[in-house]
Amino acid sequence: MHIAVLGLGEAGSIYAADLASRGASVVGTDLHVAVAAPGVRIQPDIASAVRDADLVLSLVGAGSAASVLTGALPAMASAALYADMNTSGPDNKRALAEVAAARGIRFVDVAILAPVTRARIDTPLLVSGPGVAALQPLLTQLRIPAMDVGSDAGAAASRKLLRSVFMKGLAAVVIESVTAAQAFGAEAWVVDQIASELGAAGDEAVRHLIDGTTKHAVRREAEMIEVRDLLDELGAAHPMTDGTIQWLRALASQASAPEDRG
Repeated sequence: MHIAVLGLGEAGSIYAADLASRGASVVGTDLHVAVAAPGVRIQPDIASAVRDADLVLSLVGAGSAASVLTGALPAMASAALYADMNTSGPDNKRALAEVAAARGIRFVDVAILAPVTRARIDTPLLVSGPGVAALQPLLTQLRIPAMDVGSDAGAAASRKLLRSVFMKGLAAVVIESVTAAQAFGAEAWVVDQIASELGAAGDEAVRHLIDGTTKHAVRREAEMIEVRDLLDELGAAHPMTDGTIQWLRALASQASAPEDRG
């Protein structure tokens, strides 16, 4: 199986390396990456990467998803599958699927359900769209866990956004609680209390929630704005989501603020 990975950032580099370790022939391309993991060949551009690929994985971020798809389609074989694994709203996924269909390429909306730094390629996926029936056997062959949620591009994206109401909201309330505990001088005690409610891996889970949210605040704020838009479309109330967006915006501002060297 020949797979092209477009985007070799944190998630893309993990998928490329693990796919190669499971026997796939993997090529990747990224303007900012010149050296890849063992078993992954770097190509200089999108067209070179996708040519002759059976499966193309897009992991470039929602802001670049449309331009990368447009760049890939003319060079793809007609039997190839294009899987968009970027987090975005269902309307964006449907628009990408329409662009792919106009070129005769089967499109799959893929939602990654957890940070890939934990379980790597074994991270559960949701998949939907016109190409999902053809993709599932490939995922089974590669031993990648995935749930088919229908032929509508956007169905996987919608479910991930609904899940994010809880997951990102949980992270926000943990950060709020721990931040207050730091001010009070009881951080360790509060972290222990939260961890005890999260099960056997509670302490590690708390740290993942705090560190991951702080590190990826900008991207997660954009995701939660998509969540809010979906909830508006559904006519569902979203005060918790509004609060999560405010927390993420504050964290992103702190991360981008210049360091005080006074």
